[in-house]
Amino acid sequence: MAPKRTILITGGAGFIGSHVVRLFVTKYPDYRIVNLDKLTYAGNLANLRDIEDSPNYVFEKGDICDLDMLRTLFGQYDIDGVIHLAAESHVDRSIRDPFTFARTNVMGTLSLLEAAREYWNGDW
Repeated sequence: MAPKRTILITGGAGFIGSHVVRLFVTKYPDYRIVNLDKLTYAGNLANLRDIEDSPNYVFEKGDICDLDMLRTLFGQYDIDGVIHLAAESHVDRSIRDPFTFARTNVMGTLSLLEAAREYWNGDW
């Protein structure tokens, strides 16, 4: 049976994201939840060990700055909703490497928006 909806959650292996992923996987068993995370310093799949084998859960390792990968994901999973939580968020790291933060938080968000716009063809 096809899922009722497919929701892409970015940053789903982080502290907040893992709680959101778990909530959606358990509360909406007829939805497919696609968790996209780069698994940097803040991401930890151990946060999701209790749901990793759920039939409505999929993990994809990837970078939201990779527009081609995002386009592929939207088509592969027929994404029809996005919860965007992926971000560089540690202040001490932002001071040491502001360009990485700007790349992920600004350009990554723009790439995600562009992939959604293209896939949904303005029908949102």
